[in-house]
Amino acid sequence: MKTGFDADDGRTPVEELARVAARRRDLAREEEVAVRRARHAGLSWAEIGLLLGVSKQAMHKKYRKVG
Repeated sequence: MKTGFDADDGRTPVEELARVAARRRDLAREEEVAVRRARHAGLSWAEIGLLLGVSKQAMHKKYRKVG
């Protein structure tokens, strides 16, 4: 019997949340690499923030150690 809590592919809510958490970690790593490459290529914090939809202050605060 299917409930409103089952994913379409049969995963339980716990499995689905674990999968989402893993994707978030992967995306965070990918973002950090992209920000580092953008800074090394000469993009400003404002440009990077604009591309990612956040303020330059938020980007600088999060990634100030990147460069």
